[in-house]
Amino acid sequence: AQLVESGGGSVQAGGSLRLSCAVFGRFDCMGWFRQAPGSEREWVTSFHDGEQPTYADSVKGRFTSSQDNIKNALYLQMNSLKPDDTAMYYCAAGGSVACFSHRFIDFAYWGQGTQVTVSS
Repeated sequence: AQLVESGGGSVQAGGSLRLSCAVFGRFDCMGWFRQAPGSEREWVTSFHDGEQPTYADSVKGRFTSSQDNIKNALYLQMNSLKPDDTAMYYCAAGGSVACFSHRFIDFAYWGQGTQVTVSS
């Protein structure tokens, strides 16, 4: 496996969770998507290797993506969680074009997903 997530769970609204993604390999673009039942896979955040992440408006100011090159890991710190954040979260990686398009079809590599459930 190229990407392996962990860290999902259940939390009350206003709480926090941190997702981790073990990365096996070097990629030009890495990020996170989420998918709620009955909805399309939604871009959350991504960054070109070595650059600052960009975020979807729905999570800006609440979520923070970071990378640890020594541990070969990617993290998503999620604060002030809302019930609307409930979804399966996926770590994703691909070539540079993915960080421009934010389209899930441009990300070639995916983790297995980890569930985040936020209750009101």
